[in-house]
Amino acid sequence: MTHSNDFSKNANHATTAPAYLSVWDIHSYYGESYIVQGVSFNVHEGEILALLGRNGAGKTSTLRSIARLDSPAVQRGEIWLDHKPLHKMSSYEAAVQGIALVPEDRRIIAGLTVEENLQLAQIVEPVGWSLERIYELFPRLGERRKQEGVTLSGGEQQMLAIARALARDIKVLLLDEPYEGLAPVIVDEIEKTLRIIKEQGITTIIVEQNAVRALKLADRAVILDTGSVVFDGTAKEVLDNAELRAEYLAI
Repeated sequence: MTHSNDFSKNANHATTAPAYLSVWDIHSYYGESYIVQGVSFNVHEGEILALLGRNGAGKTSTLRSIARLDSPAVQRGEIWLDHKPLHKMSSYEAAVQGIALVPEDRRIIAGLTVEENLQLAQIVEPVGWSLERIYELFPRLGERRKQEGVTLSGGEQQMLAIARALARDIKVLLLDEPYEGLAPVIVDEIEKTLRIIKEQGITTIIVEQNAVRALKLADRAVILDTGSVVFDGTAKEVLDNAELRAEYLAI
């Protein structure tokens, strides 16, 4: 079998190029576990990046590091957004700069309607898309605006979680397993939405176990293995490389 170094020859090729979001040599620990081990990659403005790897590779931890959701005491490295040092910011400060994480569990607030979940996101400046614009993009949410958010179907909750992010003035959308548990027809709708979001110039990083669908959506791909980058290149390169997919994605 080809060694990882053969696949990772381009793993850090983007780190010296101008980028909108630059992740440089980040390390993250959970207790005694060394989860993220020197991850580096760049993402350009308006790009969709698929961040892939097997379970436990460090994908979610990397997203949480970008969103500044883990304690700085257990992290090293630098993260820059449009020349601003995210690695020196709190999660709130990163959110104000335009970082939005949609977690795997979606975290819809119980007891609030669809519209109240969206309005809550807009209490503090900077405000993003108007409710009217959001309902135009997500007609189902408009139809269910008075329904309690947690009573929506799984696909509708995912739409609400993405819409809630757009209710803020975001620049980078981080999606953790957005297709989890959803029927293919609903995934089609979400992908259509993500393409529209891309057209608005929003940069997206998607972590997804359904690697083939993520790769077909994405411009570029970064593959992690045991906390390190083993591939950084175009999504098409991964789709065209059966050996790479078999070794690191089991597909």
